[in-house]
Order: sequence, then structure tokens, then C-alpha cells
Amino acid sequence: MEKKQKYIDEIYHFKGKWEMPSLCGLKILEKFDIDVYYNENQTCCGQISFNSGFTQAEDLPLSFEYPVYGKISFEPDGFSEPGWFNIDFHSFKAKIYLTYKDINSDLENLMEQTYRMNVRNHITKADAINEQMIIDPERDVYGILYDLKGNTATAVQFFVTDSTKHFFRGSLYFFAEPNPDSLAPVNEFFREDIIHIIETLKWKD
Repeated sequence: MEKKQKYIDEIYHFKGKWEMPSLCGLKILEKFDIDVYYNENQTCCGQISFNSGFTQAEDLPLSFEYPVYGKISFEPDGFSEPGWFNIDFHSFKAKIYLTYKDINSDLENLMEQTYRMNVRNHITKADAINEQMIIDPERDVYGILYDLKGNTATAVQFFVTDSTKHFFRGSLYFFAEPNPDSLAPVNEFFREDIIHIIETLKWKD
């Protein structure tokens, strides 16, 4: 049973607890002659567990793969606007807030709005903000991935666009007090999930 380069749920949905060590789960699977591919460098107890892969987002003006332990939600709240939806990770008390917009000669405004909401508002709390350019001409995907370091409410933000029709942005938040030390391994875990979303993203025309 081959896993997709990501982390597993230790055989079952662990609901935020680490009750079964990885090596124990591995031995059980191998006893039943199941081939398991895993990260041999992960040896420290308390690190976030491996997840069990990805599923395809459907019924959207774009497609992408997201983790199977997340749930896409369109539930409105008092601040919702058209094009807003989320990926909820209930076990981790985390959420990726996503927004899709059609471009109507307003790309510059959308980019400025994204920077103001997702980056500038956190400058006073951030120790550093790193930008990684996203350039994929084959899929017509361009944008920026932001890594915010320090005691910020969010650690990972991004936007991507084809520059003519589609604009898509996302922000990772936890429902907990910001603590860069304790959240560091979890932020890195979800950062990889966000990168996977970006790398599998395809526009629908």
C-alpha cells in the first residue's frame, strides 16, 4: 500500500492524539505483507503524524488535491463573501481559508488586497516574512507563497493567478494562541499540504 509522500494517520484517525507509535503501526502492516513507504528521518516522539494521502476538490472553478483528513466547507459566517470557502482540519484546530475570484480587469487590486489582508496586517508581529515565487507556465500558474516567522496569527499565506481570468488565495490559521516554538512542526506539516494544493492546481475554463 503505497503512500503519497506525506504522513500517515497511524492506521486510524487519531483525533489529534499520538496513541500508536509509527514503528508499531509499521510492524502491524508489514505482518500482513503490506509494503509501506515512510519517512525514515522521522524518529522524534511528538512530531506530527504521517497523513494518508490526498483527495480531489470538485465542484469548484478550479481543481486541486487536498489532504483526506481535511474537509472542504462552504458554511457562511458574518464575514463571508462570494468565492470564500475553507478546508477544515478539526483534529488540529486548524483551517485554510481560501478565496477564488474571477478577474475583471482588477488583478492589481486583488493582489494589493491580498497583500494588505494576508501580509501587511502581520508585519508588526512577524520576525521575518519570506516570499517564494510560484512560476509554472505549463499550468499557467503564477503567484507568491509567504512564510511568516515569529508570533503571528498565521504562518503561511499564498496567492496564485493566471493573470487574466482566475485568482486564488489562501491563509493558514490555528484556533490557538500563536506560539512559534510549539506550532513550528505543525506549520511545516501544513505548509507542505499547501504546496501540494498549489502544485496540483488546475484552472477550469
